[in-house]
Amino acid sequence: MSLTLEHVSRTVEGQTWIDDACLRFEPGSFNVLLGRTLSGKTSLMRLMAGLDKPDTGRILMNGVDVTQRPVRLRNVSMVYQQFINYPTMTVFENIASPLRQAGVSNELIQSKVLETAKMLRIEKFLQRFPLELSGGQQQRTAMARALVKDAELILFDEPLVNLDYKLREELRQEMRELFKARHTIAIYATTEPNEALALGGTTTILHEGRVIQSGRSSEVYHQPQTVLAAELFSEPPINLMPGRIAGNEVSFANFVHFPLNVDLRPVGEGEFRFGVRPSHISLVPSNDDDLELAVTVEVAEISGSETFLHVRNEHFLLVLHLPGVHEYDVDAPIRIYIPTHKLFVFDAQGRLVQAPGRRVARVA
Repeated sequence: MSLTLEHVSRTVEGQTWIDDACLRFEPGSFNVLLGRTLSGKTSLMRLMAGLDKPDTGRILMNGVDVTQRPVRLRNVSMVYQQFINYPTMTVFENIASPLRQAGVSNELIQSKVLETAKMLRIEKFLQRFPLELSGGQQQRTAMARALVKDAELILFDEPLVNLDYKLREELRQEMRELFKARHTIAIYATTEPNEALALGGTTTILHEGRVIQSGRSSEVYHQPQTVLAAELFSEPPINLMPGRIAGNEVSFANFVHFPLNVDLRPVGEGEFRFGVRPSHISLVPSNDDDLELAVTVEVAEISGSETFLHVRNEHFLLVLHLPGVHEYDVDAPIRIYIPTHKLFVFDAQGRLVQAPGRRVARVA
């Protein structure tokens, strides 16, 4: 089954929630909707499911217009952030509930529930009640209920956001494996760029109800077509510095100057915005083309086994994403190193001119 959205828009009380969305999802594909809170991810999923109707545009499943078809007449399942299970029913009955509603035989219910429970490693909990389970087990139960009826479309609305880090990593890996052999379309909403990369498949970036970019996750990450796409598909957001290329020299904010290297030579002269991902900046030189900058520390934000180091000079702020724990005093002077062959280049309109290792045709 394919799913196609043709110029779909939705307005609520004068506010545009979805703005002219055009998307296509192929059978057996795993797809991520990436965007900040209130970017339109849930609104778009509700339109796909048939819970809401668009004001304009069409939604097609297998080429058939289902825009006005209610959710009960679509073969769709949805998994939410919260553990939505029936508390007075056993895990078995929770998973079996959509099959019972569909009038499936008891024999087939037994086999399908057991098969799905084994797939999600909760078969030994089938006779327990949801409140007797851990958070991860409760979410597996909700996922099993969505998977058991072999829906053509399964929508995951940030289903792992309330789980701890270890459980999230575990379930992400399992989800990738689950959908490899299925012909279901899976669509997964997240606010986290790293989660989109980890899940793979395709990624659609949403912002204020608009589709910013869509494609293979790795391609969208490595070649964001706009400054906004680069900012949204980076955690922390990509660092941006105003600059220019003139002759054989590059300058940032008319402050730091360095020779034009072979990677930037095809860009040509002009005013640009240069981007570098926080994970590409280091505390020690590692490449011949590294640009050394003297900066001062604003804050060292330690998160588990990594550090987000915020630094500044008089012209711009930068964030480094460093492995390990790095402790610095506020206003401590340090030197950082930017590999100039890893710079993104955007024009004055915010369009991508060049990505690291990839030249983009410039649009007049």
